[in-house]
Amino acid sequence: MMDKTFDPTSVEDRIAGLWDRAQAFKAGRPDRAGAEPYCIVIPPPNVTGSLHMGHALNNTLQDVLCRFERMRGRDVLWQPGMDHAGIATQMVVERQLAERQQPDRRAMGREAFLARVWEWKAESGGAIKGQLQRLGASCDWSRERFTMDEGLSRAVLEVFVRLYKDGLIYRDKRLVNWDPKFQTAISDLEVEQKEVKGNLWHFRYAVEGSDRTITVATTRPETMLGDTAVAVHPDDERYRDLVGKTVVLPLVGRRIPIVADEYSDPEKGSGAVKITPAHDFNDFEVGRRHGLRLINVFDAEAKLDIAGNEAFLDGLPASGDLDEVLTLHGLDRFAARKRVIAMMEARGLLDLIEPNVHTVPHGDRSGEVIEPWLTDQWYVDAKTLAQPALAAVREGKTRFVPRNWEKTYFDWLENIEPWCVSRQLWWGHQIPAWYGPDNTVFVEKSAEEAAAAARAHYGRDVELRRDEDVLDTWFSSALWPFSTLGWPDRTPELARYYPTDVLVTGFDIIFFWVARMMMMGLHFMEEIPFHTVYIHALVRDEKGAKMSKSKGNVIDPLQLIDTYGADALRFTLAAMAAQGRDIKLSTQRVEGYRNFATKLWNAARFAEMNGCERSEGFDPSAVGEKLNRWALSEYARAVREVTAGIEAYRFNDAANAAYRFVWNVFCDWYLELAKPILMGEDGPAKAETRASIAHVIDGVCKILHPFMPFLTEELWAIKGAAGPLRPEAERVLALSAWPEAADFSAPEAEEEIGWLIDLVTEIRSARSETNVPAGAQIPLVLVSASGPTRERALSWGDMLKRLARLSDVAFADAAPAQSVQVVARGEVAALPLAGVVDLDAEKQRLAKELDRIAADVRKVESKLGNADFMARAPEEVVEEQRERLADSQARAAKIRDALARLSKAG
Repeated sequence: MMDKTFDPTSVEDRIAGLWDRAQAFKAGRPDRAGAEPYCIVIPPPNVTGSLHMGHALNNTLQDVLCRFERMRGRDVLWQPGMDHAGIATQMVVERQLAERQQPDRRAMGREAFLARVWEWKAESGGAIKGQLQRLGASCDWSRERFTMDEGLSRAVLEVFVRLYKDGLIYRDKRLVNWDPKFQTAISDLEVEQKEVKGNLWHFRYAVEGSDRTITVATTRPETMLGDTAVAVHPDDERYRDLVGKTVVLPLVGRRIPIVADEYSDPEKGSGAVKITPAHDFNDFEVGRRHGLRLINVFDAEAKLDIAGNEAFLDGLPASGDLDEVLTLHGLDRFAARKRVIAMMEARGLLDLIEPNVHTVPHGDRSGEVIEPWLTDQWYVDAKTLAQPALAAVREGKTRFVPRNWEKTYFDWLENIEPWCVSRQLWWGHQIPAWYGPDNTVFVEKSAEEAAAAARAHYGRDVELRRDEDVLDTWFSSALWPFSTLGWPDRTPELARYYPTDVLVTGFDIIFFWVARMMMMGLHFMEEIPFHTVYIHALVRDEKGAKMSKSKGNVIDPLQLIDTYGADALRFTLAAMAAQGRDIKLSTQRVEGYRNFATKLWNAARFAEMNGCERSEGFDPSAVGEKLNRWALSEYARAVREVTAGIEAYRFNDAANAAYRFVWNVFCDWYLELAKPILMGEDGPAKAETRASIAHVIDGVCKILHPFMPFLTEELWAIKGAAGPLRPEAERVLALSAWPEAADFSAPEAEEEIGWLIDLVTEIRSARSETNVPAGAQIPLVLVSASGPTRERALSWGDMLKRLARLSDVAFADAAPAQSVQVVARGEVAALPLAGVVDLDAEKQRLAKELDRIAADVRKVESKLGNADFMARAPEEVVEEQRERLADSQARAAKIRDALARLSKAG
């Protein structure tokens, strides 16, 4: 006997154990040896990570695909693994050392510190794996990989050395995003742009050989010490005669040119901008165009580094101003800023201080202001590698879903910059480069090979120094689709599962991960890594705001699983995952889908109590009862819709098709209409209905399984215990066959049952719209009914009266006075309301309601038509107003329909 209620807490661990014992998710199962392979590589979560809502969405959608294809008989490999997360992991362990008042990493030394990181990884790292398993992720956990494991580390070495020897990796001095706290370059993805209230300081620079000055504005006065030019727009008449002349940099005395460059905007500030190529990315490009000097005035901690700085001091005349500037050496950049401003003001060169709100880059983990910093780093020639990756998408070998993300992909790859792959950290893949006594570099896979290369170069053994930097975490992730399958070895897994089928990921890493996997896969495997890239949207809060800790609106998926169960959370995310549309998540939605799970459980329990058991050899096509034929044809339609939805990556369409069938068709109508048969005398009709219901419950378990695996597997086991023993291949639902999307149709049954459902639905709607008291029983008159309608009304009369709360069902040639008319399947039915509803009062009530809604519509339309409101209001507020407008318009349409009915009634 089924439990009275479905308790996810008691079920989920037990079902997970069942899957584990059955090795349900293992790729390469003997029974799938001849099956077509299907492979997805998991976007590897950080080893430091914890399941957040983005992970929950991403992995739910992957799991839907994997469970679906596994049930379709394919040999599925969902390849799991984790990323070593260089900077995040190093930060966790360093913080742990500080909290325990133990020596820091520099005091420990590199080898001891890395040993400590590995200890932490073994003890505490990878908690997210268990959290993904709680979500129901059907990965082949026996094949779990880690970006720092031995095999992947060997792949990284192979790739770096080969790219270097192909001339596609090189060392260069360029600007990078520099984190002064961690003292390392970081990627754009690790930079958070924050809006801050600051100032624009307007400084006057003297034009050499004249009494003119030129005013420049800056948000970072301390960087002026590294200025090497002033730029003006070539079409700016104010400065055309100054182009080619020089200005004397205040305080420093450096003579710097005035250059014409379109980077300068005549409409902003004075139209002249200071150019500091070593401390601003835009200025760096201007510097390259005009051959300007690069003068770095900061050290790795973002302190002024000017005393003894040859680039800074080169060509500077001695002066009292310069002596005072040199006293700033070693000052933090923000302290130096105050001193520079004060020195400029003291000399009468501060023209204006203007309040200015602007975005400032911050390290997402350190919280420090990021400094564009000139330093020697290792770079990948991304432009060369990008060409095949561009061609693959243009030629349709790999497609994006939705297609509009291809533009983002193209824009980035067509304008791609060299990829900085070195990081000044200790945790990660140490760069396989060794330096000789004269700094000649030897890039090899091992110290022994480097020593041999150096011996061949120098003619003798020399002492080599290994590069201390490690590789950007995204470097190893770029190899993920083939390194996880055993490359550089030609393994059977590589031959079977590469290229993979689909990548499911967020739009924010199209640049950092998707494009780089394409580049690396095409270069080393000479084949695309995946044929489809499905880009999912963001999960926002219920009002459409982006979730953030600072806003306090973060929803923890683990808490939702604890409260409502994994199935409810999964179904919510899938049902709301419309292509290209962000998900507005509320706990009420999750609770609603928990209620959906409860409704299915109760329906299955009702079926059990009424003896609905599977019948061996049950043949849906042989069913005779119209009700059962209708239900089976509706089920077949649901199978087709769910199948088509998943195949097209329209997860919301698939989930909602399953929901519509289970809740509306199966629970609300089929079981309700079957009650008289189930409660009646035993006989062929009852036996057939029992078998049909049991068959549909089995089918429901199958089409819902990709979305709600725990509930459906539990029901499958319970139903498997009743009736004939299931075949071995069907003992575990996760391994059972997906139902055939057969074109089972029963038009005559659909006509009859469809008419009944439509009529009851219309009557219920009319009662609600016209304010008929809920408990009132009213008559129904079928007007000029056709022969078939008369037969149906007589056949289903008792059911009609019960479901629509009718006192009587009658026939007439014309509608009675004061009756509301409804139409079902082209047939007119009338509800006489005389003495039940005051029609005039009801018209007045509805008219007032319509006026109120019309006023609300005008108010919202006015807001949405206000350009100032649209420009200033947050995105979620605008979206909320649009939804309010749509709801009001829909409500107004219903009221107009009700008024029209009442007007016809008299």
